[in-house]
Order: sequence, then structure tokens, then C-alpha cells
Amino acid sequence: MERKHHGHPHSLTDISHMLSPFARWLVIGTLAVTAVAVTIGMIVLWPSDSEHPVPTQFRSADGGSIQTVNGEVVDQFRANCLNPAAGSVLETADIPINPVAGGPCILNAVRFDSGEVEGRYTVLEIPTKGAQSGAEPGRDGAPVPGSVDEPQAGQPTLHVGDAIRLSTVPGPEGNRYTFFDFQRGTATIIWAILFIAAIVLVAAWRGFRSIIGLAFAFIVLGGFTLPAILDGSSPVAVAVVSSAVILFVVLYLAHGVSLRTSSALLGTLVSLLMAGLLSWLAIETMNLTGLSGDQTTNLQVYQGNISVSGLLLAGFIIGTLGVLNDVTITQASAAFELAAAGEPTRLATFRAAMRVGRDHIASTVYTLVFAYAGSALPLMLLFSVAQQPLGGLLTTDVVAVELARSFVGGIAIALSVPLTTAIAAALCRPAGAPSSAPAHAAS
Repeated sequence: MERKHHGHPHSLTDISHMLSPFARWLVIGTLAVTAVAVTIGMIVLWPSDSEHPVPTQFRSADGGSIQTVNGEVVDQFRANCLNPAAGSVLETADIPINPVAGGPCILNAVRFDSGEVEGRYTVLEIPTKGAQSGAEPGRDGAPVPGSVDEPQAGQPTLHVGDAIRLSTVPGPEGNRYTFFDFQRGTATIIWAILFIAAIVLVAAWRGFRSIIGLAFAFIVLGGFTLPAILDGSSPVAVAVVSSAVILFVVLYLAHGVSLRTSSALLGTLVSLLMAGLLSWLAIETMNLTGLSGDQTTNLQVYQGNISVSGLLLAGFIIGTLGVLNDVTITQASAAFELAAAGEPTRLATFRAAMRVGRDHIASTVYTLVFAYAGSALPLMLLFSVAQQPLGGLLTTDVVAVELARSFVGGIAIALSVPLTTAIAAALCRPAGAPSSAPAHAAS
């Protein structure tokens, strides 16, 4: 070991050499303690099997959950509204409809494809904008936006051959049926297969493992996160524990157990805590309520034990999970690859990886903001015709929540890059550093 005789017992190379084992055990120890704490947290917060009230929009007439059956549109007619056969069960395809050219309602003959009424028929009555304006055949109605032949706002546009779902409405004279939604099972499966195929074809075995990790994440969200919050547990605590569990499994499953992955995991966990703190500050300083959405309001009515502000904060935390994971694993990989490619010191590795990180920050912030903007496009269009000052629109609760998500996500990304890069640079072994551990330990 090189000795200095001018007041410095070790050279910078020696200090860099000694840093790696210390950093390695520090990171491993920190992750081990975190894993134990997360496991304990999951046990403490584990949901019970208690029943919860069904919200009105998902409740049938008898107070239970909505029962649905499948059906297919087999014919369509224009006719007058208030057809007595609408919603009733018919034994044959001989449906009592008197077609009227340009009639104010679209009557859809539907054949049941499931349930106890399979093989029978019903009629779905869809009023048009002509009915809304009072227009009838041979009479000029009041003007309405768009064509009078289109279904009214909020009504489905059906075509012959459409596979749909109908909700069952119990009544004194038997069940009646109304439109509930379209059947999307087959299309969803096809798109899921295409998604999996694209990931696996390009990323091979690692892509397949990432798909398994994604499935695990949904299992955690559906089997632990949602039931625990409904049980009245702190949404923030549940979100933090859920995110940590997902990160531990997903990162090691997709990228393997290595110091590279461990540095990304630790960077993501610390960044997630920072994102939680930033989210709390944003909610408090911007006075965000989260009550602008109908779903949140309904949830507060039917599940009054849930903290709306806590739920909003939990949403912020979980929302930053994916983008932080993307940034941190990229930075860790960049640092280790640069070190292996010939960077002489850990400081040089850090600086080189940060140059990559700055480009990553710029592109990821765009991704984050435009993702939120895309999801809020209908709302933005509505506000664009509201003839209100831009400042007033941007500070409404519904818009401010999305802005806060973007701000918090962007700040968390910016902070995660130097943090993860520093952790990875401390763990990797630059080409110019002497070796004291097997080469595979730094990969």
C-alpha cells in the first residue's frame, strides 16, 4: 500500500479501494433491515375479511352487487320511444317493434348469450338527440348539437354484431335488462398477448421476468393495497409498504440479484420516501382536497373511514413508483458499465454517469408531464371553452392535483439521479482501482 509521508496516511487510490467493501456491506445491511421492516409492516397492515358496503353505482335494486349477462345486438330499428318491450325478456326473435323512419329512438334487438335467459331476447331503447329536442318524424324540433340521428350524450353507440353486457334489474314482474357495458374480454386478451410478445421478443428472458414482476405488482395492489385501505389502515403506510414490497421483488426478479440491482433498489426506496415527503408538502401548501373527482366523493360517502387526503398522498407515492424505477435502474447500469469500460476512479465514474443522467432527466420529465396531460385531455378541452382566466383554471383542484403530480414526480426524478449514481459509483470497481473481491461481486 502506498504511504504518504506528508500528513496523509493513505493515497486517494487506497481510500477509493477501501470504500467499496464498506459501501457494499452498508447497502446490503440497509436493504436487509428495510426488508425486515417492510415484512413487519405488511403483517401489521394485513387486511381482514370484513365485508364493505357496495356503492350505489355498483348496487342492484335489491341492495346487492350488480348482476350482468352477456348479449349480442342482432338487429336495429328506428322507432318511437317508450316501447313496452324495452328491457323485458322475449322468448323469440319476433320482437314487437313498429319501425318509423327517422324515429327519435334507436331500438336494438339483443340476444342473451349467458345466464338463465340465454337464447332469449330483449330490446334496448337508445334515445337520439332528436328525442332530446322533441323532434318527431315530419316535425321540426329544436336545434341540438350534432346530428339528430346520433345517440344522446352518455348513451352508447351500438351496431349489429356488438357484444355487450346487460345489467339485471329485479322487479315485481320479473327481471328487466339495461345496457351496462361492452364486452372487452377477447380484445383485452389479444392486446395483452401482443404486449407480452413484444416485451419478450425484444428483451428475451429478462423481459419475461419483468412480465412476471408486473403480474406480482398487480397481485400486491389487488390482494393487499386496496383491501388494507378499505379496512381503514393509513393509505400512506399501505402505499409505502406496498411500493417497497413490489420494488424488492420486481427489481431482483427482472434484473437479477447483484450490487448493480441493489444500488438501484436502495436509490429507488430513498427516492420514494423523498417523493412521499414532497407529495405531503405539495398537498399541504397547495390545499389540495382530492374531492374534485366523482370517484373520490363517492368513496368518501360509502367508505367514510378512509382519509381522502391520505388517499391522495398514497396515489402520489404509487404514481411515482414506475418512473423512479426506470430512472434508478438506468443510472445504476450506466455507472457500472462506465466503470467496467475504463473510468479510472469512482469520482470519474460518477461524473460520466451523471452526464447520462441529465439526458435521462430531461426526457423522463417530458414523459411524465405528457402522460398526465394525455389523461386529462377531455378536462383540458372542457376548460378551454369555459371562458375563464387561465390562472383560475390552473388552480382549480382537479387541475392542481395533476400539476402537483407532475411537480413532485419531476423533483423526485431529479433527486433520484445523483443519489442512485452516487450509490452505484461507491459500489462499482473502476478499471483503475485495485481488486480485492471477485469480479462478479461488482456486476
